[in-house]
Amino acid sequence: MSKYFSTWMMAIIALFSFFTNELIAQNSKKTENVVLILIDGYRWQELFRGAERGLLADKRFNSEDSIARFKKYWDEDPLVRRKKLMPFTWEYIARHGQIYGNRDYDNLVEVTNPYWISYPGRAELYSGFVDSSIQKNSHPNNSNINVLEFIHRQKGFEGSVAAFVCWRPAGLALNKENAGFLINVPWEDVKGEKLTDAQKLANELQHYAPLVFGYGERLDFAVYALASTYIMANHPRFTYIDLGDTDEYAHAGQYDKYLDDIFNIDRMIGNLWNSMQADAFYKDKTTFIIVTDHGRGEGDQWTDHYHTVPHSGETWAMILGPDSKALGEVKTPGRIYQNQFAATMARLLNLEYTANGRAGMPVESMMR
Repeated sequence: MSKYFSTWMMAIIALFSFFTNELIAQNSKKTENVVLILIDGYRWQELFRGAERGLLADKRFNSEDSIARFKKYWDEDPLVRRKKLMPFTWEYIARHGQIYGNRDYDNLVEVTNPYWISYPGRAELYSGFVDSSIQKNSHPNNSNINVLEFIHRQKGFEGSVAAFVCWRPAGLALNKENAGFLINVPWEDVKGEKLTDAQKLANELQHYAPLVFGYGERLDFAVYALASTYIMANHPRFTYIDLGDTDEYAHAGQYDKYLDDIFNIDRMIGNLWNSMQADAFYKDKTTFIIVTDHGRGEGDQWTDHYHTVPHSGETWAMILGPDSKALGEVKTPGRIYQNQFAATMARLLNLEYTANGRAGMPVESMMR
């Protein structure tokens, strides 16, 4: 009797110790702020291999100046090539953060929605689950709970969540109508009684930018200017930055401009990281998560993505912050999904987001 009792007690103690250690680990996280950055329709192929020679040389997809283009982006070594395209990513994030999705190593990141387009991809990212009624980019306001709205409702986060999006439907996917936090969509000015001079200039500049992609989408530099100046002036604890020129240039078949935008986005990410690390509010207490919403096709189909275009569900992810081990480029076989990032971001902030049991589980390897 005593033997069984002793074994039972030891099991109880071990279980209690496990949950206690888990709770301590969760509550000891250093992350107090999260920045989520989405790069619309950016392929894993360019991220991990750099510019693709066949597309770079194809006159159908590029401007006349091929010599300058090759000098800027080409090298026979793919490791050099990708660093030319994204120097901050491969010189800094690869040393201090984690990069997932290199399918050459069977390291897979994928969406779980079957549609492989922008609105469903964003909705899955925001909510952590797939709503089968969201099938098109023309879907109306998304009334599903999303992780930004969830965080905004938690104690200590009220008024400290902000989203800056390049594309009007992204605002709908975030439930702009009822979300209760700042969701800045194309051509809206950031409002406030005490805007900094930088914020006033960012408001003004977006209206001078050409309508390259029509009224529904503004250029990435304008989104970055509005978001970065807001961050430095208001110190939100969760900021979402939604960038989309990559997808538009790809649909237009402009490979050189697609590459140029990625080069510029990499610089934006690096500059924002450095600015926030120089600010006492954010320094060593901030995690960046960088993702995309869908993949693209290969060869001539690189311009497109849809459930009928192979490889359009293949994505990638990056994380950089005080609670993420410096794994660099993850080369071990494995698979993570788009529906896991919502819970991961919440967990980093010591919050549990489940969306009533529908959300994917956090990516444990992204956290210490």
